[in-house]
Amino acid sequence: MLSRILVLLLIATPALAQDGAMDHSAHMNMSAGDSLSWRMPPMDMSMPMLPSLMRNVPIVGPLLPGHGMDPGMFPKAKPSAIINMADGDTLRMDASLVRRTIGDQEYVMMAYGGMYPGPLIRADRGSKVIIEFTNNIEMPTTVHWHGLRLDNAFDGVPGVTQDPILTGETFTYELKFPDTGMYWYHPHMREDVQQDLGLYGNMLVDPAEEGFYSPANREVPLVLDDILVDANGLLPFGQSAPTHALMGRFGNVMLLNGITDYELDVQQGEVVRFYLTNVANTRTFNVVFGGARIKVVAGDVSKFEREQFVSSVVIAPAERYIVDVYFEDEGDHPITNTIQAINHFRGIFVPETHLLGMVNVSKESVAEQFGASFLRERIHEDIKADIDAFRPHFDRSPDHSLRLTLKVNKLPLAMMRMMEIDTLYVPPMEWNDAMPMMNWLSSGEQVNWILRDEDTGKESMEINWQWKVGDKVKIRIFNDPKSFHPMNHPFHVHGQRFLVTHMDGVPSQNMAWKDTAIVPVGSTMDILVDVTNPGTWMAHCHIAEHLHAGMMLSFTVSE
Repeated sequence: MLSRILVLLLIATPALAQDGAMDHSAHMNMSAGDSLSWRMPPMDMSMPMLPSLMRNVPIVGPLLPGHGMDPGMFPKAKPSAIINMADGDTLRMDASLVRRTIGDQEYVMMAYGGMYPGPLIRADRGSKVIIEFTNNIEMPTTVHWHGLRLDNAFDGVPGVTQDPILTGETFTYELKFPDTGMYWYHPHMREDVQQDLGLYGNMLVDPAEEGFYSPANREVPLVLDDILVDANGLLPFGQSAPTHALMGRFGNVMLLNGITDYELDVQQGEVVRFYLTNVANTRTFNVVFGGARIKVVAGDVSKFEREQFVSSVVIAPAERYIVDVYFEDEGDHPITNTIQAINHFRGIFVPETHLLGMVNVSKESVAEQFGASFLRERIHEDIKADIDAFRPHFDRSPDHSLRLTLKVNKLPLAMMRMMEIDTLYVPPMEWNDAMPMMNWLSSGEQVNWILRDEDTGKESMEINWQWKVGDKVKIRIFNDPKSFHPMNHPFHVHGQRFLVTHMDGVPSQNMAWKDTAIVPVGSTMDILVDVTNPGTWMAHCHIAEHLHAGMMLSFTVSE
């Protein structure tokens, strides 16, 4: 069955040409009756296309769901709503095509429950709910309930836990919520397309205890995303395989909760608890809240051992963070993605600030003041006690060692030569698409991202580690800086939780339970997996294009 996984994960619609490829000129010159064709993505002209590549387009055919259809024929998507679910409740939800207005343009996109983001499912820790999901898009799909330690049968991985859900079919998921925090759901088939077009939503699991978090005046979910558009609309995706396979599909329009003009009105002195989720295909954000002070409270699956003040929040694809922000001063506080971009062609760093949204702080003071509590970095004794049982395993030798690397084939010769020069300097993080045209030209049929087991030599889906419930498994992950294109990778483990115990040999000083953690280029990350859930599970890079270019493995947990 495992041999079917890679094939099933890549299913979308039939390829436009035999063997998944067409002559480049055919992509650029389709008949008038079928106007979908490749067009070059928008780019910063300081990072131009190499002249020898100007006539090239991706070797895969273009794909754009809803192309050629009048957006007005689809229902207008609605802003996300909170769905409060009690133990045993059932929610009927679908995926469908919808009409979205972003900036000044209308697009045909996708939505869960007709909403952007999808419905926020809110439930108590320890509860179980039923989701009756119907696929009303014209592509096979599944739903992965990211971060939940749920029963394996409902993990949403085609070929492993279920068959693909075809158009018009319904699949019933049973969700359980053993851990407090913010989680999210998304497709696990061609998420480079479906997730990018809007199929994502959150799950908020409330604690049973009073005082689980420090006091705050309000709670606000923030979903971070980007999309790639030009004056003609959305840029097409790859049909038989993703484009942008080297670095992932960076967008040029930033979205916060699905819109470009997000605003939040608060009173002076408010402490706002933000639940951050990064649903972008590849972009890692560095989030700043103007001049307001930020305190990190929790990560993916738990609170941190202690609350910690930070100047910004670095959040990779699929990660979540819970942060408290204290708005002491009146006025406008921009929410920004503040980064140090790199221009590979000119060999320079360029500071960039992308406006994500705005918090407007009024002159009126909030009635209930929590500023004094905010200024204390509270120690979470419950989390420290939970982690204590795992500390004896932190410094032992790893059970498995992974090397993150890649292989390429049939890329244009000029591109290969340019990449050799490009890797003379390698940044630990790719905050921006520093080679937009070459990235666009690379497809999942030419790029093979690899997880290599250093002990056995097996690669990606050849790997199927065997664990038992109760194991504490230490994995050492090395991101090889000498690969063809070194790239940071957010590493995600399904169905379990883990601790990042060391980074580059330095012990972690403040931990939270995680399900996704980023490995910078050249770094070595040690994680300790708490094995609690039986079944066959996946671990993979959460850059959507890397996943669909092979960067995944499996592990089986027996009772």
